[in-house]
Amino acid sequence: MALPSISPLDGALLVDKPATWTSHDVVAKVRNHFRLQKVGHCGTLDPMATGLLILLLGKATRYSERFMSSDKVYDGVMRLGESTDSYDADGELTDSMPVPLLSVAELNETSKAFTGDLLQTPPMVSAVKIGGTPLYKLARKGLVVAREARPVHVYAYQFDDYEEPFAYFRVSCTKGTYIRSLAHDLGQKLGCGAHLTKLRRVTSGRFDLADGFSLSEILQWDEAELEKKIIPFLKLKSFE
Repeated sequence: MALPSISPLDGALLVDKPATWTSHDVVAKVRNHFRLQKVGHCGTLDPMATGLLILLLGKATRYSERFMSSDKVYDGVMRLGESTDSYDADGELTDSMPVPLLSVAELNETSKAFTGDLLQTPPMVSAVKIGGTPLYKLARKGLVVAREARPVHVYAYQFDDYEEPFAYFRVSCTKGTYIRSLAHDLGQKLGCGAHLTKLRRVTSGRFDLADGFSLSEILQWDEAELEKKIIPFLKLKSFE
């Protein structure tokens, strides 16, 4: 059987997604800048989040499902003492409470309850669809609907610094894990509430942010430079 014709622009591009951009915004910008016909991404990041966004170009889009199912590692910051409706800093404040005296050790002891196999209920402010409508659109109307809990696995949920009220942590988890839900749930267990203020994806499967490029840098390239920087289609098999 003959191999499909492969273009030098069929491959993966590792992007360090900037804050405020949606994953779709990044895809559209790269596609239009290089006049590409087919660009997709592996794993949505919320607008507030930054870090590793894997773009698949051309025939490499066939790898989308495989790479999307990879485990992820995130670095994050949460603010204790305040809860929001979206569980992150983009939402509306719903509660404010005093923060108890805490240490990094106490935070790590509490976070143990949120490791291993978990059932997570998607936040109302999320892209999950109920009856074909994204939850965030229902939330904007002030509606709260029942959501089905989904199984996820958290390999590690580790705090390495705490400067009241901000706690700094790293999470290693399966796909589909809501890190902002982990922040919210930990705040509830501590009795003071919490929400996510920063999130940065550092790895996805065997792909690493250290090998990525900022969007501003990418948008200065021409097609020849893009060819040099993408991971070629025939090399992607080794990243599965």
